[in-house]
Amino acid sequence: MEIADLVASKVLDVPDFPKPGVLFKDLMPLFADGPAFAAAIDAIIAEQGADSFDVVAGIEARGFVIAAAVAYATGKGVVPIRKAGKLPRKTVAATYALEYGEATLEVHADAFIAGERVLVVDDVLATGGTAAATLGLVEEAGGTVSGFSVLLELAFLEGRTKLAGRPIHALLTV
Repeated sequence: MEIADLVASKVLDVPDFPKPGVLFKDLMPLFADGPAFAAAIDAIIAEQGADSFDVVAGIEARGFVIAAAVAYATGKGVVPIRKAGKLPRKTVAATYALEYGEATLEVHADAFIAGERVLVVDDVLATGGTAAATLGLVEEAGGTVSGFSVLLELAFLEGRTKLAGRPIHALLTV
């Protein structure tokens, strides 16, 4: 089975979450299926190349799951990109617009060695705001973005346009 078909078979649509009119793409069934999850992680690593990054950054919260698995499988470290106020030491922050307000993400100011190659991972690329803020945050903290991988890209939301010129990889695009 192709990886895109495998991911598609594990996505559940949840209507009206987190608010009316939104069709949430739930990837938890993929995470819960060991062989399917392993195949997704292997596909990310195969696309990016295990030698193309030094550390993996995961975006809160489902990105943590993916980042930890990629990091473990490649023997690399993992860095969390957190919601504001969750990290205990000095941080750098990025605030970005949401459909219904704004949000702030943070990373420890010393999370990356200057020039360290960072693979950023998350579950879904939607409008691109979270991804753009994260990639900028990684660079502000001294890392170099070597790639950005997601399990699912919602192309109709045109998030890729906010990431022009960035290396983007999605296992499934709908």
